[in-house]
Amino acid sequence: MSLSVEKAIALARSGDRNACETLFARYQPYLLVLARGQLGRHLRGKCDASDLVQQTLLEAFRDFSFFQGHTEADLLAWLRRILANNLYNETRRYATQARAAQRELSLDQIRSGLDQSSLMMARQVAASVPTPMQDAARREEAVRVALALARLPEDYQSVLILRVFEDLSSEEVAMRMNRSPGAVRMLQMRALIALKEALNALDNDALDFLDHP
Repeated sequence: MSLSVEKAIALARSGDRNACETLFARYQPYLLVLARGQLGRHLRGKCDASDLVQQTLLEAFRDFSFFQGHTEADLLAWLRRILANNLYNETRRYATQARAAQRELSLDQIRSGLDQSSLMMARQVAASVPTPMQDAARREEAVRVALALARLPEDYQSVLILRVFEDLSSEEVAMRMNRSPGAVRMLQMRALIALKEALNALDNDALDFLDHP
């Protein structure tokens, strides 16, 4: 972004359509990673993550005049809440059978899951025990990770989301991706290397993160 995030937010709140679209283009990959992780756990095969993110951004654009925050952390939290509401509505829509209804997630559970996934994307940025300030910084760093992830081939994205964000075993990922467990582990190693290279290409900051055995 040529503007600072705070300046873009101020312009967007004043009705600048271009500033709003620029912000949403920045955060679309971030929301997509979060949506894919949550759908994978609860709604696989029933709805599309891209559609949910598109709906989330349309609602955010419509309601931006009601957004009261000023910082990137404020905006990320607001967008996650809108995405959580949409995910919650999808879980309720598909919980039509009695057994499924019993497993229906609460809105608070979905919000918590999105917040946790956001932190997991950059959980090793701060080496010390996180403070609230560090947690906010990690969530902002997660945007950078998502932007880098969006540059990777689809199979690299899939293996990292399944292994890191859904926390599936190599054997479970192998069944999901129709590969052997050994092939999944090799793919994950290559994907992590590619992700770090993509991060370096974004801003030349070499960070050691997402080392998930």
